[in-house]
Amino acid sequence: MSGSAITHTSRASSLTQRRRLINRALAQALPAPGAYPPVIHEAMRYSVLGDGKRIRPMLTLAACEAVGGALEDALPAACAVELIHAYSLVHDDLPAMDDDDVRRGRPSCHKRFGEAIGILTGDALLTLGFHLLTRPRRRPAVWLRIARELSHAAGTFGMIGGQVADVQASPTPGAEPIEYILTHKTGALIRAAVTIGGVAGGATKAALGRLTRYGGRVGLVFQLVDDLLDRDGVALVWGVSETRRRAEALTAQAKQAVSPFGARAEPLCALADVLLSREL
Repeated sequence: MSGSAITHTSRASSLTQRRRLINRALAQALPAPGAYPPVIHEAMRYSVLGDGKRIRPMLTLAACEAVGGALEDALPAACAVELIHAYSLVHDDLPAMDDDDVRRGRPSCHKRFGEAIGILTGDALLTLGFHLLTRPRRRPAVWLRIARELSHAAGTFGMIGGQVADVQASPTPGAEPIEYILTHKTGALIRAAVTIGGVAGGATKAALGRLTRYGGRVGLVFQLVDDLLDRDGVALVWGVSETRRRAEALTAQAKQAVSPFGARAEPLCALADVLLSREL
């Protein structure tokens, strides 16, 4: 087996192990399915514990590791990010939003449990995400800062603001509205996932700046590749070849931003490659 093949296999194995760690932590954090009232807790577990890639929480763990922190230091934050992401998907699928009947190959939450429970499930996942950030007893100032970062990224100056712009956009929006949607609807939470991992790991101001630059770029790559796969969004405005070129350039910039971390940046670099190639 060639050296590059060994590296690829090792990367995939490491990411798979991290996904399993996150899945176990999420299963423990969610209420038991039989807890009263059972329908909401079953719907929460249904919406979170499906076949998710766990990109955002893996970015959180990788950022923590890059600055010398232990994975366990960032696990509550990683779970919170994924719960907030899951809430956004549940609400995006609702009839008033994207009106999607299927999510990851099975009925979306509102199709499985009804629209009212779908709305409440999203509410419950968002609430639980922030509740997780109140559990750690050590370093309260760190967890307060993480909560602030996440709430800002999920709010009207981040993910929700981007969603509003998307809802109000014309069928063929220009470059400026699309770029705002890219950096807010999807990119804000991905950037925050990286930043809070660094905060949990005790990053210096300089290190946190590097992580934030990395997060901003991979957040854009995530949506650019989505648009390339769907042949919509920026792929229609910029064209396929230009969109691909920008995604590749942003990936290179992201990896360069974290290169001073040396070998500890390998998980972040691996995830940047995954987001570009969608091999995970």
